[in-house]
Amino acid sequence: MSDAPAQLDIFRAAYADIPIRDQRDTMERPFFSLAKKPRKTPIEYSVNGINVKVTPGEYGIATIWDADILIWAATQITEAIDKEGEASRTIHFHPYQLLKGIRRQHGGDQYRKLLDALRRLRTTDVETNIRPSYGRTKRGSFGWIDAWTAEESPDGNPVTMSITISEWLYQGIIEEGGILSIHEDYFLLTGGIERWLYRVARKHAGKQEYGWRFTMRQLYEKSGSAARISDFAIDIRKIVKADSLPEYALSISRNGEGEEIAYMIRRNFLSVTDPSFEAQRSPRRRQGGGIKGKAIRFA
Repeated sequence: MSDAPAQLDIFRAAYADIPIRDQRDTMERPFFSLAKKPRKTPIEYSVNGINVKVTPGEYGIATIWDADILIWAATQITEAIDKEGEASRTIHFHPYQLLKGIRRQHGGDQYRKLLDALRRLRTTDVETNIRPSYGRTKRGSFGWIDAWTAEESPDGNPVTMSITISEWLYQGIIEEGGILSIHEDYFLLTGGIERWLYRVARKHAGKQEYGWRFTMRQLYEKSGSAARISDFAIDIRKIVKADSLPEYALSISRNGEGEEIAYMIRRNFLSVTDPSFEAQRSPRRRQGGGIKGKAIRFA
């Protein structure tokens, strides 16, 4: 018999005003649509032996705004394990808790949008070999959530909800080093590419003194964007000019071959005389590293 504690069947969300955590595997590859208009064409990505294919269901591919629900779930799960020593794939909550946690308004319209997001997360199919197993390729297929429930009063107002995230996502959250803390102002970013670019910067540039560089084409391939690369590049330049990403400053230059290079670096590593410099924040408490703004309008 195993000495490992049995996993809870369900737990109740109970944490607010805590560091926000994101699952690192989902931060750097094209798992989500970057547009609010329903995407019905698959996302396909294959680089260096890593493959991702995202296939839309009835409601289209889950969007990067829908992924806020998964970020909130990761935050609740890691906090429960940090404080209580156990958690579950199934989270019971009131919609107000979730909407407040991802910094959205609450009310009938937001509740309906929440239900639409859950439908997309439930029906989007993801196939990937992103996590090897004992030196061998391991391919899997899953939806972001396995199930959701919503109990309503006779007049249609939400009373309580639950979601059960996929086993693939849950294992990615609870494994050592599986999550990264992100800035709470991420939820205020309005553009899909803007949100995606922050997550890429957080994952790759992280807290490295010299930051990280990508060619524009590398970024385009990593994004899974349905736009033309020329239009994608225009949007990246807008984001660089606006300089409104939390924590990270961006710049664009050209290499010896004339390719555009996007450079991302944590703001506290810039010179104090740089207009984009920001001193490192003092965390409210320990920032999660694993268990163990200005709006931009895009055409």
